[in-house]
Amino acid sequence: MITLYDCATAPSPRRARIFLAEKNVPHETVQVDLRSGEQLGEAFRRINPQCTVPALVTDEGPVLTDNASIAAYLEARFPEPPLLGRTPLDKAEIAGWQWRVEFEGLMAIAEAVRNSSPAMAGRALPGPVGYAQIPALAERGLARLHHFLAVLNDHLAHRDFIAAGQFSVADITAVVAVDFARIVKVKPGEAHPHLLRWREAMQRRGTMG
Repeated sequence: MITLYDCATAPSPRRARIFLAEKNVPHETVQVDLRSGEQLGEAFRRINPQCTVPALVTDEGPVLTDNASIAAYLEARFPEPPLLGRTPLDKAEIAGWQWRVEFEGLMAIAEAVRNSSPAMAGRALPGPVGYAQIPALAERGLARLHHFLAVLNDHLAHRDFIAAGQFSVADITAVVAVDFARIVKVKPGEAHPHLLRWREAMQRRGTMG
């Protein structure tokens, strides 16, 4: 049985949860308490030395420790419905937007919160190494996030999905990014009508938990 090491309140494992739900893949879930630092303990380090979630234990045995490898594995193992695209051009378009949403959206939010939250002092980057906060990066992250939401809103003006005319991993990552932005008190508003329409449509899928 596939096992997902998860944290119900964290954005990164939520991406894996949605991917699994869209593929309707049977799996077990183990919660990891990030607030108490369980991911840094010896027991979890034996599962994932990177000290991050998600981690996916495959049926074959190896553990996948990031969303990129988890998505690649699940797409190959459970090809329907395709979430990484069917044709070469569709795959390329989805991969390009997946990268943009991750880099311009999720990373901007992480930059903002990890470099400003007192709870993240000494934990400015995820993983086994503690890094000091840099307040200027928090300011830059917020500026990047506002720009990202404007770009995404414009992109969705005449589209139901972010890439290739289909629901894909890019939509999954974007849903998580848009929702996660609330942690730094940013959310789409009147200036983002297309983004709001798209987000409401995503919610109706019933897999966004």
